[in-house]
Amino acid sequence: MKKFLMAAALAAALCMVVAPMAMAGVIKVGGIFDITGPTSTVGKDYAAGALAAVKYINETGGIGGDTLKLIPADYAYKIPEAVSLYKKYKGVDKVFAIQGWGTGDTVALSPMAKKDKIVFFSASFVGALTNPKKTPYNFFIAASYSTMIRLALLYAKENGAKKFVFIYPDHPYGKMPIKAGRAFAKKIGLQVGPDQFVGLRAIDATSQLLAMKKFDPDWAWIGGTTPSTAVILKDAAKLGLRTKFVINCWGFDENLPKLAGAAAEGRAFGMVPVVFYGMNVPGMATVKKYAPKGIHQLHFVKGWTSVIVMAEGLRRAKKAGKLSGPGLKAALETLKDYSTGGLTPPITYTATDHRPSTACMIGGIKDGKAFIIKSVEFPRKPEYIGQ
Repeated sequence: MKKFLMAAALAAALCMVVAPMAMAGVIKVGGIFDITGPTSTVGKDYAAGALAAVKYINETGGIGGDTLKLIPADYAYKIPEAVSLYKKYKGVDKVFAIQGWGTGDTVALSPMAKKDKIVFFSASFVGALTNPKKTPYNFFIAASYSTMIRLALLYAKENGAKKFVFIYPDHPYGKMPIKAGRAFAKKIGLQVGPDQFVGLRAIDATSQLLAMKKFDPDWAWIGGTTPSTAVILKDAAKLGLRTKFVINCWGFDENLPKLAGAAAEGRAFGMVPVVFYGMNVPGMATVKKYAPKGIHQLHFVKGWTSVIVMAEGLRRAKKAGKLSGPGLKAALETLKDYSTGGLTPPITYTATDHRPSTACMIGGIKDGKAFIIKSVEFPRKPEYIGQ
């Protein structure tokens, strides 16, 4: 009888341990990343940051005890491949959330995400995706491209700009914020010259810069990624252009001074929506702890933060008993001045406004290193939602 009672007690104790484990689930999230395509120079580090954040989340309690499983795939910046992956994640993996990447694919998938009620976090910060009336399931973690281009124009004007030109790839990513930029440039009294197109994989920009030189702008916008930005800066220096450049958030990083060299000193300024990797802010210690060995840029921080913010929404959705696309959407819309430990400005989403923030930093380059000049913020006016 004593042996029976001991066995029964042991079985009961094991049940107490095993039951919660059995109850714990797995939350699957799709991952659409560019590892080998034309934006892979920044995309690989972003994907690494996202995967590191998942590891951190799971090692620190998961999503209320549930395991977060990110299913990553390389779509090489090809929209048809992104669509195929989306369908696979929806139909086979049964996800209700996806971590996505580029502008062309994110915009193309937004009607599907709306119809299927799948929350879609992207590395594309397109202003059009911030209007929940049109794209209710789209989220991202930084000031929109349109917001950043307006802030860039204000910075250029504050620093002597009277004539301005937009340089960008002839691609959805490059083109999306230009309408907002041109309208705002006119509003603040800048004279705008002809646009110049420089591809993401450009190795020479001489002809475009010679065409721009005829207009002789004080400042110009660069809307590419870091490698093509470096090409533009070096060719501008060779041609003796006096123009200074303000660069979007995927073309300005810690690697730019290495690629552009002296051509970036004192003439390259960038929009910086997250802190540089390694900066002294409270959240960076954890980022560095979970980062794989190697050299990382601020794009790693972007990927990390995108997953961290999504995870906070998942925790709130689970607590509310609504682990689903609509439940996650509603939970994210309760975030108000959510702190990322200084990695980004505080993040807020509402049911009528999916702009996470209208603030970012402006960076410069000095002595071969990128640094922060100052923080800037655009007024959070309702008329700019979705613009």
